[in-house]
Amino acid sequence: MNFDRLAPHYNWLEAFLAGDRLQRARTAWLDELAGRRRILSVGEGHGKFAAACRARFPEAELTCVEASPAMLACAQRRLGPDAERVNWHCGDVLTWDGAGPFDVIVTCFFLDCFPPETLPAVVEALARRAAPDAVWLLVDFTLPPRGPAGWRARAVHWLMYAFFRPMTGLPARRLTLPDDLLRRHGFQPAGRREFDWGLVRSEVWRRSGG
Repeated sequence: MNFDRLAPHYNWLEAFLAGDRLQRARTAWLDELAGRRRILSVGEGHGKFAAACRARFPEAELTCVEASPAMLACAQRRLGPDAERVNWHCGDVLTWDGAGPFDVIVTCFFLDCFPPETLPAVVEALARRAAPDAVWLLVDFTLPPRGPAGWRARAVHWLMYAFFRPMTGLPARRLTLPDDLLRRHGFQPAGRREFDWGLVRSEVWRRSGG
């Protein structure tokens, strides 16, 4: 999976196809991070979450993991001089040797990239680095259960995977929901907001021990 080819075009593609809806989803639960000191964003992409997080919580320690060098460079340029105050790591989260605990895990449009045979290992790797009272911000595409919104979402999903698989080597062929995996590692949903006819969900999950 390599997003380097798309990195130079990602900003205008997002703006053209989704306007500000994806960014509103990324930042919908930022207030829930107040008082949290160590934040891990995985699959940070072009840096829109990182920029918003640094602006809101400049004293927090933010760590960003991104597998694409070109995407990581875009994110660093977006943050400008403030990029020096972020811990950047370029690599696969499954082989990354970064240590926790982090009291916030953030996955924005990341978990939908993995097929069902790989997703459990990804969630486990992140949960292992999460503090006992951690918050997990889950922002991703989803499928409304029925009706016109569901039909539309299925069509959009088909188009997205048909585009991203050949362009990036995306391993997933369809969306695999991570909800049961998060519950398995002690997280429970604590809030949900939907965008774009239910195509995008933004959720905050809390570890039940916290």
